[in-house]
Amino acid sequence: MGAKDLKTRLGILLHKSELGHRIGTSSKLQLCSRRRLSSCRGGCAGIAPAENGSSEYRLEKPPGQSCTMELRSGETSGKVKEREKGKRAHRDSSQEVLEWRESFDQLLKSKNGVTAFHTFLKTEFSEENLDFWLACEDFKKTRSKTKLASKANRIFEEFVQNEAPREVNIDHETREITRKNLSGATSACFNEAQAKTRTLMEKDSYPRFLKSASYQDMTKQATSRGISKLPHT
Repeated sequence: MGAKDLKTRLGILLHKSELGHRIGTSSKLQLCSRRRLSSCRGGCAGIAPAENGSSEYRLEKPPGQSCTMELRSGETSGKVKEREKGKRAHRDSSQEVLEWRESFDQLLKSKNGVTAFHTFLKTEFSEENLDFWLACEDFKKTRSKTKLASKANRIFEEFVQNEAPREVNIDHETREITRKNLSGATSACFNEAQAKTRTLMEKDSYPRFLKSASYQDMTKQATSRGISKLPHT
């Protein structure tokens, strides 16, 4: 055998050896992929089976660090992120429920809180107070002078004037001040009436809402998920 032939055969053998190594590495990577042995953003060092013997895996970090994310068999990285995002949203909503009892402002800042409070007010046949307050909030965002005037008249006729379809409980003096404000409607023309209605809800309806069976049930569900109780104010 000539030197040239020997060199050619040796090159073939080396190529096969390298190819075999790549195939072996690829197989291991595929196995890891099937078992979702991936790393998280926190720089986890490796993967270990869950201690409960289930089909879940936990990410291991170097000593002194921790990772709470669990990877389930056959689960894609996108699904893992969605699941963790769902857990966070669940915790946030539970925390939000407990924050409603901190103050009336906290309740009104929460879209879910307003919805829950509105549902409660319906049981007391006084939801027009909250609807008026919300209408005033929307009214103050109006920029067009033409729309401002038409909206002002519509709100006054629905909630403020005597024997209005959904008349709110305000005194005669406030009602007359609001009527006069309509002649030159500005974004502030309902401020006094809105403030009176808000105070009425805060001192009267809001405390009853916090004591209602519906809200008590929501707080029990929130605390049962491991959310720390917030102090009453």
